[in-house]
Amino acid sequence: MTSDLKVEPAQSQTLGFQKHDHHLCVGQALEAAEAKCAQNGLRLTPVRRKVLELLLQEHRALGAYAILDMLREAGFGSQPPVAYRALDFLSEHGFVHKIERLNAFVACAHPGENHSPAFMICRLCDAVAEADAAASGGALGQAARSAGFQIEKTVVEAEGVCPDCLDNADI
Repeated sequence: MTSDLKVEPAQSQTLGFQKHDHHLCVGQALEAAEAKCAQNGLRLTPVRRKVLELLLQEHRALGAYAILDMLREAGFGSQPPVAYRALDFLSEHGFVHKIERLNAFVACAHPGENHSPAFMICRLCDAVAEADAAASGGALGQAARSAGFQIEKTVVEAEGVCPDCLDNADI
């Protein structure tokens, strides 16, 4: 069976399974988010910034209630709407993505870029790496064009085992 989508590795940032300077990674991503908000007249409130920072620090999918617990520990509000409003804003403006299979969120590896993400999700540790899935190419794009259908959004989630878990577990 052939793949319906052309999937390219994420190039603009090293979120995911690659080894990298994590402190630098988080700092650069937060600076980019602040710049994008300033450029577009958006408000990156302290709670929105903290939610993004938490997701960037984890490099794995987090559910809204786990985020809410972390916000509570950091001195922010403890009501679910606090986390959900922040996640809605961050999703709407491309700073985070929802991982449907896990009903959880992950920081975007390509903030500010128009892209169709594909996610590789480790079934052991919930680490998530993002790649770009070009829905307009491949069999899916061809089928859509043949049917006169315009693809607006795709959700591609692959489950497997990340390199760290492969190295550290008997599978």
